[in-house]
Amino acid sequence: MKPGIHPEYKKAIVTCVCGNTFETRSTAGNLHVEICSNCHPFFTGKQKLVDSAGRVERFTRKYAKKLRTETTESKA
Repeated sequence: MKPGIHPEYKKAIVTCVCGNTFETRSTAGNLHVEICSNCHPFFTGKQKLVDSAGRVERFTRKYAKKLRTETTESKA
């Protein structure tokens, strides 16, 4: 590496709004974040699917109808 052109890579403390803190390394210094792995819904298992305009229900109704007709035809 060329000397004098790279930023200083130092220890940084990341602080989340939920109160969780952890240490990492960064060129920016200490960081303050809004969400971390302790409070993010994906990592905590509390993730919910957001249904916009009833698309999930519409999808299940559409394909449930096809599935019902296919099963009745195969029985006959």
